[in-house]
Amino acid sequence: MIFCKERALKKEIINVGKRLYQTGLAVAKSGNISARLDDEHILITATGTSLGNLKYQDIVKVDLETGRVCGNINPSSELLLHSLVYKNFKAKTAIHCHPPLINGYFAVTDDLKALTFETKFYLGNVPVVAQETPTVTKPEAVIAALKTNNLVVLKNHGTVAIADKFSDGLSLTEALEEAVRTTALARIFKKDILDDLDKATKDDLSKSIAFPMFSREHIQAIVDLVNKDEFIAQKGRELDLTLKLAIKLDGSDKAYKFNFEKGKIVKLDFNADAPFVISAPAAVWEQVFLGKLDSFVAVTQGKMKLTGQLGQLSKWYVPFSRLFGIFKEVRIK
Repeated sequence: MIFCKERALKKEIINVGKRLYQTGLAVAKSGNISARLDDEHILITATGTSLGNLKYQDIVKVDLETGRVCGNINPSSELLLHSLVYKNFKAKTAIHCHPPLINGYFAVTDDLKALTFETKFYLGNVPVVAQETPTVTKPEAVIAALKTNNLVVLKNHGTVAIADKFSDGLSLTEALEEAVRTTALARIFKKDILDDLDKATKDDLSKSIAFPMFSREHIQAIVDLVNKDEFIAQKGRELDLTLKLAIKLDGSDKAYKFNFEKGKIVKLDFNADAPFVISAPAAVWEQVFLGKLDSFVAVTQGKMKLTGQLGQLSKWYVPFSRLFGIFKEVRIK
């Protein structure tokens, strides 16, 4: 039974390698793939293998705790990075590849110019981690970045995508490659349009008061800013932003319900009795309130849980994007 599971997972890795090669996301002998076999072991592609032409013997079984390799074939040189992924996250798969457009784009910039709603919705702010060596020698920085997004760019190197299913990791990687392609085409059509694209309005928050995260004072400060925001007010009227949305801190009794009427929060309740509830542990909420993690992206990537249909909320995407942006304008301790 265990052998059958291992062989089936190796077959998945082989198919993923072919997909990466066929789409040009991995060429020659670049990139590596891994998957969680059980609580103690992972499977990872061997060093020096071509992802487009993998054989069963090219996939190595490794003890996650000790690093001991089963057999006499050496695993990928990125084993340390892959091992830390499974030690720090519940993800079951990891894909590291070298997409050419992504590498070219992020070689000259650190910011993704998101031109489509899909890019903003599913990718959000993709973190970029500087690299100084051909192999990742400082994996801790990559792990920290993966806490804010399931997809990370390694500058001058490639990408790392983690997910429960290979299909989700592939989708993230392909979506970023397409987003970069779209940006390149837009620049051909109108070169200067991208210069100030999505330029954020930043206030000087250095003198603002900091609140304990998820305290009543913290959430009330957010409500006050939302109700003063002219953009949310305008879009709230236009789109009839009238609903009840709650946010909840996992592992505690802290929950807050925003009662919206045409873009205004007319009442703040202290419960999660709402048709839409966004919940997450403290570590994830901290990334959201620091502005390092987009709430929509966190939901689509499984870092936050949503009770209710995401599709129903998406019709208010524009005002909610501003709402979640306001989250980071209130400092937390």
